[in-house]
Order: sequence, then structure tokens, then C-alpha cells
Amino acid sequence: MYRRLGRQTVQLSSGPSILSYAGIAGKKEGQGPLKERFDYISEDSYFGEETWEKAESHMIRQCFSLACDKTGLAPSSLDYIFAGDLLNQCVSSAFAMKDSHVPYFGMYGACSTMAESLSLAAMLVDAGYARTACAVTGSHFCSAERQFRFPLEYGGQRSPTSQWTVTGAGAVLLGASGSGLRVTHVTTGAIVDAGITDANNMGAAMAPAAYDTLKAHFADTGRSPADYDAIFTGDLGAVGHDILQALFDADGVRLGARYMDCGVLIYDLNTQDVHAGGSGCGCSASVLGAHILKAMEAGVWGRILFAATGALMSSTSAQQGASIPGICHAVAIEKRDS
Repeated sequence: MYRRLGRQTVQLSSGPSILSYAGIAGKKEGQGPLKERFDYISEDSYFGEETWEKAESHMIRQCFSLACDKTGLAPSSLDYIFAGDLLNQCVSSAFAMKDSHVPYFGMYGACSTMAESLSLAAMLVDAGYARTACAVTGSHFCSAERQFRFPLEYGGQRSPTSQWTVTGAGAVLLGASGSGLRVTHVTTGAIVDAGITDANNMGAAMAPAAYDTLKAHFADTGRSPADYDAIFTGDLGAVGHDILQALFDADGVRLGARYMDCGVLIYDLNTQDVHAGGSGCGCSASVLGAHILKAMEAGVWGRILFAATGALMSSTSAQQGASIPGICHAVAIEKRDS
């Protein structure tokens, strides 16, 4: 049966079930509005390790283990793992998973990685190629700063449009059967380059990609924003959040209060020095695993659209003055009672 809707969307026939999920965070994130939602908050930015990169691996591995523990499944019993991070060659997630002995897909979609990994895991389970699969993603402020900007010791000034890379991780474990939450649709984004060259303005670089993917989702499915209880973008921050709303407003489409951004939710922009909000692939991952899915299970929302966004740049491309292409992948999640 051909289950493709339109150009970019797939409707999943069985609706793979979300068996468990977890979200953990660093100290700064644990002081924000979602502090009561995380499964674990580390007061030590090193997570007991010797380097920032090892700390990131520890955090991702810990989040993965928490999600497995909640189901009682041994990690080694999973059919597939989809994991990613922001560092070169995705070393943090690779080192985190290297002892799991589970078939492994390393993912890189920049800050869209959680939606990308969740999309592929869901499609694999829905197609019958796996009984269980886990999507896990994380980022660390200090390791990301060292790779993409300046070492922390440099103490450089941050522009008002800049965002704070989240120290956090999220994991979602999918199964072929089960009740509760399920993944129903996947809309795979296309790369959109708006010509933004400022590496300190990720929101402006990614917002056009979010607009493109959400428009495609609504067109392919015949749905509108009103068909969702909540719509979450990945980490556009305050700047990108407003740009996305303005783009839809120009079409006569009101996203309204149902639209939220994970980069705005995770920090208190008035009291925490994060400028335009959160970023990093651990941003949307930790908010999904710690807040969104818990709220759905509690009955706050019955149907949501999770659309993580990413800036497809590298430190080299930024230094060469290249523009910053954006990407956004969207996943529809719905609650079922049986």
C-alpha cells in the first residue's frame, strides 16, 4: 500500500507506539521553567567526566539508559538505535552507544536531529523492519562553543540574536505495538537557504525552513494549524519564533497560542542570560522527552506536531562566509487510549 501523502509526507499505517521516553539536562537548564519536568538534572557540567566531550557522551548514554529502564527492556534487546549530536563525526553519540551492541545509525541533522532520528525510527518500525527502535540526541554548551565559536576562556561578547546551546539530551523508544502515544505522520523537510550568513542569528537562518516544512505538512495532509492542540518548532528561539509567525501571517494563517518553540520554553528569557533562547540538538530533544510527551500522557494535548529545525553549517563554512542553509523535519504524535 502506497502511504505517501503529497510530496513530503508519509502516513504511518500502524502508528508506531511510544513505549518510553526520557529527558535530562544540565545545571542551567535545570534552573529554567521546565526544571520539574526533567528526569535528571546534573549539577556538574562535566557529568563526572574529564572533558566536555566525554560529558556529552555520558549524558546521551544516561538518557538512553533511562528510557530503556522505564520499559524494563535491556538496551541490547533493541533492534536499532538512531543517535546524533552536534560534534564532528558525531563522536559524542557514537562513543555513548559503542558498547550497546545494537545496530546503529549515526545521524546528523544539526539541531533537527531529534525529529530526523524519530522520523526514521518510526518509519522503520511501521514498515515492519524493526519491533523496537530508539531515537536519542544530545548537545552540550561547552563542547559546542569550542567547536563552533570560541573556547569558553575567550569570553567573547554575544549578540542579541545569539542563542545558548542547551546542555541536554532526549530519548524516545518506539515499539510496533502498544497503547498511549503514537507517531502518525512524518514530513521530511527540504533544505532552504535564506542567504543568512550571521552564525549568531540561527533563528533567522532556520525559520524559513520551518515555514517550508510546516506548509508542506498542511498541504500534504489537508490539515491546518487548528487540527493540532500544539505545534512545536525545535529551537528557533525568540527571533525565529517571531519570523515564523510573520511568514504564516503573510499567508493569512494564524498559528496563535498553540505555536511554541522549544528554545523559548526551556529558559526564562527574562532572568537567564541566554539572549534569544536555546539552541542545539539537545534543546528540542530534551523538551520532547521531558515535557511534551509527559504533558500528552497527562491529557494536556491529544495531538501535536513536533518540528525540529537545524542550521546546516560547519565552523569552516562559517569562517568562509558561506550562507547557512536550514532544515526542518516534522513528526505528528497523537494519543490513543487502546
